[in-house]
Amino acid sequence: MTEVKPYRILLYYMYVPIEDPEAFAKQHLKLCKELGLKGRILVAEEGINGTVSGTVEQTDQYMRVMKEDPRFADMVFKIDEAEGHAFKKMHVRPRKEIVTLQLDEDINPQELTGNYLSPKEFFEAMQEEDTIVIDARNDYEYDLGHFRGAIRPDIKAFRELPDWVREHKEELEGKKILTYCTGGIRCEKFSGWLKKEGFEDVNQLHGGIVTYGKDPDVQGRLWDGQCYVFDERIGVPINQTEHVVVGRDHFTGEPCERYVNCANPECDKRIFCTEENEHKYLRGCTHECRVHPENLYVQEHELTEEDVQARLKQLEEETAEA
Repeated sequence: MTEVKPYRILLYYMYVPIEDPEAFAKQHLKLCKELGLKGRILVAEEGINGTVSGTVEQTDQYMRVMKEDPRFADMVFKIDEAEGHAFKKMHVRPRKEIVTLQLDEDINPQELTGNYLSPKEFFEAMQEEDTIVIDARNDYEYDLGHFRGAIRPDIKAFRELPDWVREHKEELEGKKILTYCTGGIRCEKFSGWLKKEGFEDVNQLHGGIVTYGKDPDVQGRLWDGQCYVFDERIGVPINQTEHVVVGRDHFTGEPCERYVNCANPECDKRIFCTEENEHKYLRGCTHECRVHPENLYVQEHELTEEDVQARLKQLEEETAEA
């Protein structure tokens, strides 16, 4: 019998009018803190987008309170079991958008969005001819894991996706377009925007990657790597039938799924890196980052200038021998 874990992580969103996001955010933060939840919630006039963690009892109570509000009665919560909190603090912030696309004319997913495909329908559609699968997430999310054969738009932020599509419009025209994201929220807007741009056969994975991985029929097939999540877990498994590592260590090119941020705060680039190489390279993605005066790795480990120079010399000698 599978042991039930004491904590849960809830992932959810809903496009629904919220009249005063600032007042709502203030009240909602109070509620979440009273319940003992931790997480990150964004609120805008167009709706709510959140991830929170708490005990089974706390998350049950939160879902019950949310569904008692007529605006959120049909809210779908994606639930992951956990051993503890996935966040350190609780934030509820008002925003202009719950996902930042920054269009001149915003898309209302309640009025315009792509066709919803269930995990099984998406799985089958991916294997059809003249089908293009577009990952609607950022490049570093794709690099940790993605659907086999999916296109990786060269973007660092969601708002860059429309420009990327316009640059590649000829490649996409006349194709059956499938798009996906973590929980489905970004695709709601992106697929609607694609239709507004004139693309006709536009489809999105309903419930996102997280739902796809839990589907009992599909079992996450055709997914390689892990799914990037915006909490302390960083990555979660999706494919229940096989696990293919797609990430590569920044320094050696070996298979790796461990993400770290470059220790140079002015760089802060996300890189795949083993724990061994993190120490070896002072968590700096380049030599310039390793010797940066504000290198956070050096500060965290209280290394002296002599320590740093000794590490750099050893690294230089190993590189010369290779």
